[in-house]
Amino acid sequence: MSFHSTAAQIVTFASEGGEEHGGNHESLSPYVTGIGAFVILMLLLWITTRFNRDR
Repeated sequence: MSFHSTAAQIVTFASEGGEEHGGNHESLSPYVTGIGAFVILMLLLWITTRFNRDR
């Protein structure tokens, strides 16, 4: 399998897969995902600051 044929297959797959494999699931809300990520990052920030009290 050459680089050219592999690249052509990837391009074909990417152009066909838009509707079947859109990436957005019906139960996946962007607001819930964003808020969840924000909460996790704030928790990690809080944990990091608890371990860094010597400054």
